[in-house]
Amino acid sequence: MANPPFRTRGPSSTRDVAEAAFKSATTRPAAPAPAPRPVAPAVPNAKEQVTLRIDRDILEHFQADGPGWQERINAALRATLSETGGAALETEQLSAENDG
Repeated sequence: MANPPFRTRGPSSTRDVAEAAFKSATTRPAAPAPAPRPVAPAVPNAKEQVTLRIDRDILEHFQADGPGWQERINAALRATLSETGGAALETEQLSAENDG
C-alpha cells in the first residue's frame, strides 16, 4: 500500500485560518506574578524621604541660613512634639514605629 501524502494538522479552510489568527492575537497571556517588594533594612535613627508641602514663607525662613535647612525643620518638628507632650516618644521608638 502506498504512503498517503504528508499533511500537516491544522485548519483546513481560510475561515479556520483567520479565526485561529484572530484568537491568538486577541487572547491575553497569563499575568506574571508580581515581584516581591524589597524589605527596607531596619536602620536605627534612619531618615525617611517624604514629600511635604510647606508654605513658601516657612520654607524661605528655614532655607535662609543655607544648607541644613531640612535638619532644622526636623529639629523644629521634634521640639514641637516635645512641647506638646510627645516627649515620651524617644527617637528609637519613633524609628521602630516607622519601620513597621
